[in-house]
This record gives sequence, structure tokens and C-alpha cells, in this order.
Amino acid sequence: MKTPATKIRSLLLGAESPIVIQSMTNTDTADAKATASQCIELAVAGAEMVRVTVNTDRAAQAVPEIRAILDKSGYEHLPLIGDFHYNGHSLLKAHPSCARALDKYRINPGNVGFGDKHQYNFAQIIEIALEHSKPVRIGVNWGSLDQELFTEMMDQNAKRKNPKSDRDVIVDAMVESALRSAKMAEKLGMKHQNIVLSVKMSQVEDMVKAYQLLAKRAKGRYPLHLGLTEAGSGLQGIVSSTAALAILLNQGIGDTIRISLTPDSENPRTREVEVAKQLLQSLGLRYFRPQVTSCPGCGRTSSTFFQELAKEINQHIDKNLSDWREKYPGVETLKIAVMGCVVNGPGEAAHADVAISLPGKMEKKVAPVYIDGKYDQSLQGDQITAQFIEIVENYLKSR
Repeated sequence: MKTPATKIRSLLLGAESPIVIQSMTNTDTADAKATASQCIELAVAGAEMVRVTVNTDRAAQAVPEIRAILDKSGYEHLPLIGDFHYNGHSLLKAHPSCARALDKYRINPGNVGFGDKHQYNFAQIIEIALEHSKPVRIGVNWGSLDQELFTEMMDQNAKRKNPKSDRDVIVDAMVESALRSAKMAEKLGMKHQNIVLSVKMSQVEDMVKAYQLLAKRAKGRYPLHLGLTEAGSGLQGIVSSTAALAILLNQGIGDTIRISLTPDSENPRTREVEVAKQLLQSLGLRYFRPQVTSCPGCGRTSSTFFQELAKEINQHIDKNLSDWREKYPGVETLKIAVMGCVVNGPGEAAHADVAISLPGKMEKKVAPVYIDGKYDQSLQGDQITAQFIEIVENYLKSR
């Protein structure tokens, strides 16, 4: 779904722009050096926007220093987003240098206050954003949904002839909260293209419904930020996030994504970015590195050599990718296939730029190589790995 373009620092979000990857630091923002260091780690991994918590005076005071460190370190292009809850209006007002240093403000309409204070506090943030020409994200979370609005919609639902389930009312309330807040921001003078919306939930099915409804009702008026609120850690978090986002992205919904993973010793913060990149590449929406297709192996495969070759090819790519990008523009779209037997080898080769089919049980001890889907030559002996890597390198040079 086409949405308007929002400029965030020098980055364009929405319209025909590539889907933007973002992440969030988990350092104490008051520690400017540690936070800036993690921002850089995330940027090196591929994050194109980084969000930081701004929850105290000390955190707000550190934001200009974080910006200065990023600029001096060669990351002046990296947008820095301020994440506000409860006291954003007072922090932005008390610390104008923070308001200026940030490139976008994230507002949660469910916790900016209640009753008259809700509108007043929300308006203060929007007015400061307008003063400093900053876009905003209105990010609704189901864990902090506006209870006054939810109660109102539950009461309305109870009067319906065929009431909806409580879960469906929550979905409706999430979307209504986002759209009402966006309209309020527009009335205060914020241009619609400078308002990014999100409706994050933790349950995949509910989250997908919420974004589908938001996209339908918003009709492309606002760019959309996709993500689960709390996806979990490790494999659970990766699967939940990719399941939800893949559905929506495949339907053309979403302009920027965040994979929210609970970090641990095996899953550092940068894993969020790595998963986001692989998700976009798997869907054919963006390309970041050559894709290596390799088979899982079965009873037909007589050795683990195809596994070792696939691993060495990936290691060779990682080692040379920076150099390749300079020498061979578009190398990120390269497709390599490493197959373990004749069953799928030729078929996969037809869809790859460079492919090799290693011999399985009862097959001739030769490894046919395919270039652009056509048979090129056969390899055998102890130097297959080195020879195949040389073939890949020669392909890049000739292409």
C-alpha cells in the first residue's frame, strides 16, 4: 500500500522508498558513551534508524551528547529517535536541546495522561515537534492501551445485537486510538505525512488483524511501523516476529520494521537487525548479501561435504562482501546453490547464478557446476572448494 514519504533526518520513509530497518538500544540513555556505542553497533549491523529511551532528566540531557558522538564517529546520517512514555511532554519542554537533537519523537497515546490532561500533554508534544520540524510516531501498545477509550468501545459493543469478542474490541480500540491521535495531531498543525502509526501487540494473530484494519482505515494516509510488542527471546521471538511481519509485508503493508527480541548471551541486540534483513531478503523486498541456497541433507547424501562447502561459501562471502560491494554493484542479488545430490541439484541450478551439485550415494563422484542455469563443467578431487570459490569470483568479474 502506497503511503506518503516522511523525511527523518536524511532518510526517507514510505512512498517508493525501501522498507526501513530499525532497532532500539537497551543501554541506560544517561550513559551517552555506552548508548552511542550501541547505536553504532546497530548501524554497522544494518539498522537505519535507532530509538533510545528518554525517561529522565539525565537521559534527556545525554541525548545531545549521543548525537555529537554519532556525528564525530561518521554516523551523522543515522536518525536518532526519542521514545517517550508518561513524561515526554515535560522532558521535551524542559530540555530543548534534546528536542532539537532527536530526529523523531515516539508518543504512546495510552500513557500521556487521562481526561483533560491527555489532550493537553499530547498537544504539548505535538507543538514541540512542530516547533523543531520533527515527525512523530504515534505508537499504540496493547499493554498500555487508553483505558478510557477501551471502556467506551466495550460499552458500545455491549449494546450491539451481535457483540464482538473482547479480543476483537481490543483490536478495534488499538486502531481507533491511533487514528484519533493522528487526527488530533493534524488539527494541531502536523502534516499527515509526518505522522507514522503503529499498533503493536504480542499475539501474532491479533497483531496482524490490527495492522490490516489500520491499513484499511488509514487508506495510505500515514506511513506504518510494523512490529510485535514483546516477541520473546531466541527462536520463539524470531519465529513470532517473522510470521507476523511476513504476512503483512507480503500484503504490501508496512514502511519500517523492528524485530523485537529479548537479548541474551547468544542473541545480542544486533540479532534483531540481522533477522530483519534476512526477512526482507527472503521476501524479495531488499537485498543485503548474496543468497546461498543449500539442501538440508537426507539419506541420499553420503557425506557432510555439501554442508562444509555451504559454510565455507558463506564465510567467503562475509569476508569479502565489503570489497565486493565496491567492485561489483548489485552483488547483493547474487544467488548461489550448493546441493547434496542429483534430485534437486539441476532444478535449483536453474534458479541460481552459480550452482554446484555434489554427489550423493550411488552417484558418480563428480560435481557438476552450472552457470546461469546451464551446465558449465564438472569438478572432482580434493580441490572442489577452492575451485568452486574461484568459479564464483570469476563469475563476479565477468558479470
